[in-house]
Amino acid sequence: MHSAKGEKHWIIPDGYIPENSSGELLSHESVCVLNVSSEEALINFTIFFEDRDPIEDILVVVPPRRTKHIRTSSLNKEGTPIPVGVPYAIEARSDIPIVVQYSRLDSTQAENALMSVVAYPVR
Repeated sequence: MHSAKGEKHWIIPDGYIPENSSGELLSHESVCVLNVSSEEALINFTIFFEDRDPIEDILVVVPPRRTKHIRTSSLNKEGTPIPVGVPYAIEARSDIPIVVQYSRLDSTQAENALMSVVAYPVR
């Protein structure tokens, strides 16, 4: 039996899916989740905006002893996705401790930029 490690509550304050991409790579963002435990992690995402109500209760399951890279463009509630070109923030709450990393590939210019950070763990 492998015990869970990390935290149950994570915040990513800076999200933005660019409207345009150049070259072969598509601009995107990913929430990377690591579940080292022997049980599945049930993660509930809330997406916050500057000028509208949040998109709440987006459930993602990460199997035991696995990692999952979740493109933020795939997160949606009843068919409502995160809009492109709009700043947003992410709250992730899990039923067991997990580790969360956030990555952005910006290919809006010929010179691609990749950013990756560990999300903020709320204790």
